[in-house]
Formats: sequence, C-alpha cells, structure tokens
Amino acid sequence: MGFIRRLNDIPREEYFAPGHAFCAGCGITSIIRMVLKAYEGPKIIVNATGCMEVASTLYPRTAWKVPWIHSAFENAAATAAGIEAAFKILNRKYGYNKKVHVIAFGGDGGTFDIGIQALSGALERGHNFTYICYDNEAYMNTGIQRSGATPMGAATTTSPAGRVIPGKPQGKKDLVFIAAFHKIPYVATLNPAFMQDMYNKLVKASQIEGPKFLHYYTPCPTGWRFDTSHSIKIARLAVQ
Repeated sequence: MGFIRRLNDIPREEYFAPGHAFCAGCGITSIIRMVLKAYEGPKIIVNATGCMEVASTLYPRTAWKVPWIHSAFENAAATAAGIEAAFKILNRKYGYNKKVHVIAFGGDGGTFDIGIQALSGALERGHNFTYICYDNEAYMNTGIQRSGATPMGAATTTSPAGRVIPGKPQGKKDLVFIAAFHKIPYVATLNPAFMQDMYNKLVKASQIEGPKFLHYYTPCPTGWRFDTSHSIKIARLAVQ
C-alpha cells in the first residue's frame, strides 16, 4: 500500500493475534502491528529475549502470524544477519530471488547493552535487514533494572532514588547516533504518539536496501509507575 496521509489509510488486516500477555498500556504491540503491516510481502521476525518475546509467545501459543524465531538476549542482530546471508546463498545456488524482509526486534537491554556487539557488526558488514529497538529505558522483563538506555536520575530496582543513591548516576547512551555513525542507509526514531509518522518511516525503511536501524521509544506503565491510560500522553510529552 505504501505511504499514508491519514491514520484511516493504515491497512486493516492484522498479522499479530490477540490473546498475548502484554501489560495494559504497553506500546510494544503498536510497533509489532505497524511493522507487520508496513513491510509488505514475505517477512521473517527475529526476536531477542525480552518483554516482546515473553509476552507474545507463551508456550504453547504464539500471537505471531508470520515466521518468527527466538534468539538469545545478545544475538538478534547476528541471527538476522545469518538469515539474510542464507537467502543470498539460496539465490546464488538455486535462483531463489524472492524478496524476504528480515526484521530483528530487541529491547533496550538487549540492544544498548548486551547485544550492541552483534548489532554493530551486522550494521558494519552491511547486511540487508532492519533492526528495531523498542526502548522503555530499563530491563522491564526481568524486574525493572537499569540499562544503558535508562536516563540519569531515573529510579530502578538497581538504581533506587533516595538519600544514598539519587537514581541512576550515568546518562543515557545515544544509540541512535552510534548507529548513524556506522554510515548505514537509514536510521530513524519512532514514537507511538505519532502513528502516521511511525508508519511512513516503517514503509520507507522497508523499501531501502542495506541495514536499517529504528529506535522506538515506548513508555512502560509497569516500570515507570503511571496509569495505563496515560501511555500515549507520556510518549508525546517525551519528545515535545
């Protein structure tokens, strides 16, 4: 379908089923649904350990209606690179030239910290895939521990704000600029409060050859301790 001018233009067909276990007010489902709509044609999803993986694939069920693979915490980018390379071999040996989108998802812990080595390598080598970091600024799945994405002063279970420790003492790692300095074709920031902008950026990414890095900023009601009805409001305030 391509780019849209109105939210009503977003395709109606869903590739992500209900019945998952995401928290109320979580913005991760929004990026999943929009990615699966914006990337037309065959696609393979690589999912690092984290909130997205745990909540969408509670054994023996899955909410994904497309091919999906779970990687370890640290190697989603490496797994995606391997899949992309495998399709190149299929094309070279057997003439399989059908375009298949390879899309990797990782949280801020699995991207800013644990998986940054694999991500940097895949970007530098020029693999044709999209890496999407959903950033809720802490290791929310394992108990709200601080990550390299947690901003200075934020209170987490490993950086509590009080008399002894004033929250996290370090600042947030600027991963968007780190990705951009790899000289890759496309880097963009996404926010659930600006759905049309997000969808069109996803469409653009789907049309570009080479590595793409997308940073999706999504507030977490559970970790940030706000009412679930305020998720979009807080996401909007974060960038205004």
